[in-house]
Order: sequence, then C-alpha cells, then structure tokens
Amino acid sequence: MRKMMDVQVWTEFLKQNWLVIVIALVVLLLVVNLVKTVVKWALVLVIAAFIVIYSGISLKDIGDAVSTVKDQAVEYSRNEVLNAMKNEAKDAKWVQNGDGTFTITTPNLEVTGTLGKDKVKVAFRGVSLGEWKMNDTLEAFVQEAQKHAK
Repeated sequence: MRKMMDVQVWTEFLKQNWLVIVIALVVLLLVVNLVKTVVKWALVLVIAAFIVIYSGISLKDIGDAVSTVKDQAVEYSRNEVLNAMKNEAKDAKWVQNGDGTFTITTPNLEVTGTLGKDKVKVAFRGVSLGEWKMNDTLEAFVQEAQKHAK
C-alpha cells in the first residue's frame, strides 16, 4: 500500500510540478480576490480538483490515507483510555442505577453498562467513544470500582 504521507514522494512531486502549483496558486488568489459569491468557490474547487487529478493522487488514495489516520487515532484513543482505566481504577466511583445499570466515574472516564452484559458505553474526558466489548482491562476496572463501592 502506498503511503500518502511519504515525504520523499511529496518532495519529488513538488520538484517535478512546482510551476503548475505556483500557477494554480496565483490563479486561486486572483479568483478569491476578484470573483465574488458562489462562482468563486466553484472555481476554487475546480482548481483544487485539477491539482489533485494532475498530481496522480486518486480519491481512493485520499480515502485510504483518511482511513489510516482515523484507524491510528482510534487505536491511540483506545490505548489512552485503557491506560487511564488502569491508572484511575483506585479513584473510580460506582453508582448502581435504579434501572439495573451501573455508572462508573473517574476524573477522566465514565463507563455505563449492565452487569452480565458483554458491552459497556465509554466516555473519555466527556467525549463518547461508543460501546466497547468487555475485555480484561474493562472487567478489572469494573471489579475494582465495585470493590470501592462496598
């Protein structure tokens, strides 16, 4: 798989196409300064599309790069949350809700679920990260919070 962020590829592209890029930027500046309303932004999009097409980067390449970055960000966030669970388990506060669910809160985490179920909802620093399957770290976190509640 080609890496879009490969510096060598971009350097080579810039060396070979610097004149086209400079001309496109000048045209973009002229369009932005001279043309008003929706036509301006349509021209900007057309010029940007031309540069992307001319560069040989396909929409699939862009999509692959976005997917890769997204997957890396999700994995990093997941690891950050799991580390926070390990470090903050001793500070966890357990609340048994009236509807049979529980909520565990720490300074950075909120975990909501139902005992015996294999999924819990996780929020990190106020941002919902969706439902996660129970794993060893989550299970240990829940058990530690229960211990502190008694």
